[in-house]
Amino acid sequence: MTECNNLFRKRIGMAEDKTLTMDSLGELLEKTGRTFPFENARILSGTTLPLTKENLVTKLLKEQEGGVCYELNPLLYFFLVENDFDVQLVRGEVFVQAKQDWTHLGRTHVAIILEQDGESWLVDTGFGGNVPLRPVPLTGETVRSENGQYRVKQEDTKYGNYVLEMKLNRNQSDWQIGYTFDTTRPVNEVAELNEVQDIIETDDNSPFNKNPLAVKLTGRGSKTLTDSSYTQWIDGKQEKREIDNTEFRALAKEQFGLEF
Repeated sequence: MTECNNLFRKRIGMAEDKTLTMDSLGELLEKTGRTFPFENARILSGTTLPLTKENLVTKLLKEQEGGVCYELNPLLYFFLVENDFDVQLVRGEVFVQAKQDWTHLGRTHVAIILEQDGESWLVDTGFGGNVPLRPVPLTGETVRSENGQYRVKQEDTKYGNYVLEMKLNRNQSDWQIGYTFDTTRPVNEVAELNEVQDIIETDDNSPFNKNPLAVKLTGRGSKTLTDSSYTQWIDGKQEKREIDNTEFRALAKEQFGLEF
């Protein structure tokens, strides 16, 4: 067993001898979502690393940190490859609900396409508290998980040829666009994603280079930390409170294992 495979299993609490199949990917995605925080600590501190398999293993598995989509999904990609899945990385663009528009940052969301028995599935563990927790077929079929309902439809946009739609369990009754992605331009080398990292670190329109953020799933919902608030969703109900800097640093360490 390789270092990546071994350390990944240890971090999420999966047995070394467990053989992964399509049927067990839901369990894998749930464990992954509850283990790795979606967070931007290194982006804010200016200590990000070049995107290589070795650096991802060091940051996410050895140092036990979290990350954003272009770190979390490539690590999962490497793990799936080592467990004999046919996968490729793809890039896309997130839809901002508040603006009802794309981010226009240039295909900076990174996800995974999995091929199995002639069918294609979207796999994503890097979409904050909105991750599907199940592979989502590219056929338009609705998939349900503890996080909500998800579907992928084929639709040409400025940034891709498919769109992920979601209806989250957090009091969301209507379908909303999550992001678009492009299967015609797969990522050939993980080093290509350094361009994405540079945009997220430096672009004025990036949502991740200004204020701290940490998100993690729980068995009953999710928890989200910013520098001014701590929000928990528990069984579909929201609990939110304002916090000061001292509370922020304490919660970052206690709830997410992070130091901002």
